[in-house]
Amino acid sequence: MGRSFAKWYDFFMNPLEKRKFKQIRNELLLKAAGNVLEIGSGTGVNFPFYQNADKVTAIEPSGDMIEHSLPRKMQAVVPIEVIQANAEKLPFEDNTFDTVVATLVFCTIPNPEQAIMEIQRVCKPGGKILLFEHVKMENPFLGGLQEMLTPAWKKICDGCCLNRDTIGLLKSEGITINKVQKYFGDLFLYIDAVNK
Repeated sequence: MGRSFAKWYDFFMNPLEKRKFKQIRNELLLKAAGNVLEIGSGTGVNFPFYQNADKVTAIEPSGDMIEHSLPRKMQAVVPIEVIQANAEKLPFEDNTFDTVVATLVFCTIPNPEQAIMEIQRVCKPGGKILLFEHVKMENPFLGGLQEMLTPAWKKICDGCCLNRDTIGLLKSEGITINKVQKYFGDLFLYIDAVNK
């Protein structure tokens, strides 16, 4: 499933990327400054958007995704290093990064609570945490539908969960949320936060 998912990911995401996501990514990633960590870089869709980072270290668990990201790495205007690693066990020292970025990745992390604790550990106190994620919707009917569809969706879409409460996870770990912007109702969230 992994190789096939990596191969077709950009094709299926392209309509959303061209219409709205490109604008959202641009706005979010302009805020990524200093020494930046990207969690779950996938096919490298964010790489061309980094303008103000000194360096980006991107982690991605899938070797197939890393392979597909290399052309975009070459297009980047800032230095980017891609490392095969999991978000739940980041191979970095404490307080290493000024900014941590995650876009459309928390839905697939098997243990998101552990990933958030790891982000807090490697991000400097007061460092930026910038996220663009799809989450469980507040509407009871739509949220219930997401719960119902998640088991099958996970199998089709390489572990993607439709019912993640990413805001709740961040708050439970004491991360300060400065701004939340909602898109497509409240299915997608732009989250500007600060590490404690």
